[in-house]
Amino acid sequence: MKKPITIHDIARLANVSSATVSRVLSNSNYPVSQKLREKILKIAQETNYVPNMLGKQLKTNTSTTIGVIVPSIINPFYSSVIFGIEQTARQQHYTVITCNSLHDPELEREYIRTLMEKQIKGLIIASISSDNTMLELLVEMGVHVIAIDQKIEAKGISKIEFDFSKGGYMATRHLISKGHRRIAYLTARMDRPSRISLYQGYVEAMKEADLEPFLVEANADDDHNPLYDFDTGKILARKLLAANVQPSAVFACNDMLAIGVINELSLQQVRVPEEVSVMGFDGIDVGQMIYPPLTTIKQPDYEMGKMACTMLLNMMNNEDNHLFDIILQPKLLERQSVVSWQESSKSARQ
Repeated sequence: MKKPITIHDIARLANVSSATVSRVLSNSNYPVSQKLREKILKIAQETNYVPNMLGKQLKTNTSTTIGVIVPSIINPFYSSVIFGIEQTARQQHYTVITCNSLHDPELEREYIRTLMEKQIKGLIIASISSDNTMLELLVEMGVHVIAIDQKIEAKGISKIEFDFSKGGYMATRHLISKGHRRIAYLTARMDRPSRISLYQGYVEAMKEADLEPFLVEANADDDHNPLYDFDTGKILARKLLAANVQPSAVFACNDMLAIGVINELSLQQVRVPEEVSVMGFDGIDVGQMIYPPLTTIKQPDYEMGKMACTMLLNMMNNEDNHLFDIILQPKLLERQSVVSWQESSKSARQ
């Protein structure tokens, strides 16, 4: 296990006293030259220094705080995951600190550093960053990390994932079974393993049925927009309506995006599902509260949260230190936002 960097290490590297380093890092008013201050701060950054309180807590095993980082608390999918985590943690008298990265890799890294300073012993993260340096540093310092939802290729990290490819395949096969042949796949920017795997499942089902894939992708992420998925759905719906070929069905990469699609289609006087069927992915509760209720692929979000927290606490309490990679299976939830192409054609003519 890698020993945490201390202020004494930084003092040695900067050739100053430990007291001087402490004053700089604590933003003390004690007079220190700007040049020396910048030198100390640079060394602290380059050595990934965090307060030594973390090392003390890890040695004494007294911390009862775990961290959770998700891309969007506004998205009901992640809210449900967090609910499962908090319920399980509370039963074991642990405290949860939840952070919302707003789909921003830099903000995610800042939260990881903050949680390190808060002396966490365990972290559950749905990471959207391709840089795993900070997570690997956590593992080296003895913090247990479980990656959920998004796949992370990093040493020492356990994973609980979904079979996104199978889910994309199931959703597309369901639409094909209803007689749809022009099926569009609407997605936020495909910069994450989950979105890429979903698309691969969609493409597989389309090619298996000798159909041409129809991709409509967002150009960029609005990192700090809490309603990003909903707004992206509206934007992509407008983009879809401007296309030369109109699909009879739409498969959206998540439920909030699908709800945005339905909202925009309704505003544009396009009836769902009479003229366009809409399929989602996630299975959030809000999907059954809208009109028409959303047909979707269910991911066990709440169950994932409970499972992740249970396993993390077992690891933190030395009950089970084996790494694991669990893949949860999707389930079709059939509601009213999808009808057969025959029914859709008949309704459109009436």
